[in-house]
Amino acid sequence: MDGIKYAVFTDKSIRLLGKNQYTSNVESGSTRTEIKHWVELFFGVKARPYIT
Repeated sequence: MDGIKYAVFTDKSIRLLGKNQYTSNVESGSTRTEIKHWVELFFGVKARPYIT
């Protein structure tokens, strides 16, 4: 998976794990559509991007 660099673990991201929301650092210039596609291919899930 080229676009997703690593998972982010902060106090807020750990709280979001309880809501099945995951936080990752991604390549600069990646679009929401690309990130969604990578997550769906890698994890085999239906992703809904939530970017703050």
